[in-house]
Amino acid sequence: MVKTVFFDAAGTLFETRRPVGDFYADVARDFGADVSGQAVSAAFRRSFGAAPGLAFGAGLSIAEIRRLEREWWRQRVAETFAGLHQFADFDAYFNALFQFFGDPANWVVYDDVFPALEQLRAAGLRLGVISNFDGRLYRLLAGLGLQPYFESVTISSEAGYAKPAAELFRAALAAIGINADEALHVGDAPHLDVVGANAAGIEAVLICRPHQGAPAKSQPAPVISSLAELVSMVRQRR
Repeated sequence: MVKTVFFDAAGTLFETRRPVGDFYADVARDFGADVSGQAVSAAFRRSFGAAPGLAFGAGLSIAEIRRLEREWWRQRVAETFAGLHQFADFDAYFNALFQFFGDPANWVVYDDVFPALEQLRAAGLRLGVISNFDGRLYRLLAGLGLQPYFESVTISSEAGYAKPAAELFRAALAAIGINADEALHVGDAPHLDVVGANAAGIEAVLICRPHQGAPAKSQPAPVISSLAELVSMVRQRR
């Protein structure tokens, strides 16, 4: 029986108000760069796709983890703009960008999220977040009104493992104190959420909302288009 539902964060619970590349380009214009959101998006995808996981070794202080998080993102942004623009003061641009994406005002919660969380919690489910994110996620969850719904938040930078590593999901299980067969994980990335959850023995559900494009015809997990479908699925198993 499902007792706990874990959720991915960005792309599952909320998203940026506009495409990431557009935001990168908008902030860059304040620093003298004339680049298109489309060009930045393409460069960002290449950098992000080839990057090591946003995860660091065990035994580090929170202050050191936060420093490493910023450095990890600084490298990704530098790679993104390597062939697009040379900033007179790159650090000033990066600092502005890092703060921009840590501001809840620049993100929006999907319409189906709050109703689903309310219904799941009312049904006695325990809820958690498992995300390849950094410490800014805590501010985003609080600012977007999501924090009160979650008993645990497990992020890769603090856990020391990034999706699809099974260890990240096992850390989330340990944080709540349940077995893998009592949990369900919902995410939007087959290669991260589904593969990682399954590796830890957790059943996964892939969410693909209509505006996110159609999923591949063959998926190794149930596919839903709304969290309302998740609520129905969980109710049938209790």
